Amino acid sequence: MDIADLIDAIEEQGTLLAEAATRCHLNTSVPTCPGWSMRDLLQHIGGVHRWAAAHVAQQRPEVIGDLDEVVERWPGDAALINWYRDGHAALVRTLRQADPDVACFTFLPAPSPLAFWARRQAHETGIHRADAECCSGPITPFAPSLAADGIDELLLRFLVRPQSGLRSDPPWSLHVTATDVGAEWTVFADALGVVVRTEGESGDVTVSAPASDLYLLLWNRRTAEGLAVAGDAGLLDRWRDSVRIRWT
Repeated sequence: MDIADLIDAIEEQGTLLAEAATRCHLNTSVPTCPGWSMRDLLQHIGGVHRWAAAHVAQQRPEVIGDLDEVVERWPGDAALINWYRDGHAALVRTLRQADPDVACFTFLPAPSPLAFWARRQAHETGIHRADAECCSGPITPFAPSLAADGIDELLLRFLVRPQSGLRSDPPWSLHVTATDVGAEWTVFADALGVVVRTEGESGDVTVSAPASDLYLLLWNRRTAEGLAVAGDAGLLDRWRDSVRIRWT
């Protein structure tokens, strides 16, 4: 996906998140984020949007290590949704107005810092939109192109980093096929770390499904129930228990 499409996705996903939040009380538990309420979710994503925008707008070469540096005042409950909306709109505006050659901090490989922040915030916002929606009903499917891009970012950027922490002895492998976009990925985990290939190699377990379902599955936002699973299905429990994505 190009930068403009990713920024459009941030706008769309963030709007859906706000709409989902209005359907719930702020004390509502978020099933896909154990221990979080809707209040926690809005505070988190509202802070992250301001954090991301600040790196680009200020052309910060180093990481902003404390959200309090970019959040002037954390809102009370009555103002929380509008506060979230303001931060979301500011992020979209900042990215759309940014110089394509802007130089600033990033933490994953990307063609440019602007491409990195557009991609990362599209998926940060999208996954948390799914979290917000699951509090009051079904999750709206993601567009296949966005979901496939999110799988790519997760597997080929986050998971292969040494700090991902995914190790296994004995080794195992997971093959996923996005049936609606003709893309596939195979994750190989062993005692040394993770390798991901996109050439269609088989795995100990294979899951075939539309990209949106795979995206949610791999981000631990849904189970494999109803999906086509072949091989050792127990490895999907190991994935759920082992894969924890952190930006550091």
